[in-house]
Amino acid sequence: MAGYAIAPEALRDHVARALGELVVYMEVALEEVTVTVAAENYLSAMRILHDHESCAFDTLIDLCGVDYSTYKNRPWEGRRFAVVVHLLSVRLNQRLRVRVFCPDDEFPLLPSVIDVWAATNWFEREAFDLYGIVFEGHPDLRRILTDYGFIGHPFRKDFPLSGYTEMRYDAERQRVIYQPVTIVPREVTPRVVREEKYAGFRGAPVDQTQTHG
Repeated sequence: MAGYAIAPEALRDHVARALGELVVYMEVALEEVTVTVAAENYLSAMRILHDHESCAFDTLIDLCGVDYSTYKNRPWEGRRFAVVVHLLSVRLNQRLRVRVFCPDDEFPLLPSVIDVWAATNWFEREAFDLYGIVFEGHPDLRRILTDYGFIGHPFRKDFPLSGYTEMRYDAERQRVIYQPVTIVPREVTPRVVREEKYAGFRGAPVDQTQTHG
């Protein structure tokens, strides 16, 4: 891996030895290492990755939710919701991606890793807000991007583009009120790009005698 102290294959081996049977799946792609662990082993695996001398992932760079209800425009066979975590070892100059699937699609639940990395706080709140993933043990799991009265989780793939509710100022009540969405769903058709009109931008001559609308 360019710019890193260890090759991805070597990092894969270090992680495999550190986690042992906790590894469900591991791959090296595009010079990046991704390890998948089971939900019941998620917290234990993350503590090992933080503490083990050959891993030493002392910094959590990012944590986000994923909705796999469809993937690459095809239905997904397997658990719907996952959490993906990006870790960095400053001391060993190495990075790792960890993925864990929530065992229940109806009520996605995972343990919080805030006791391992304090920086997890707002990341887990964001995943809860946008995907509805609950992190057990989080001390202050509240919405962080949407409003207090927001309904649903807007990054789920079945969430409507216009949402469920809208807000407006009511002059009679002299306050902001919530009401069902009044926007009529519509399909947005992209404009047709006329290739000949932009031919000159790619170095080809433009026919000046042609009339463009």
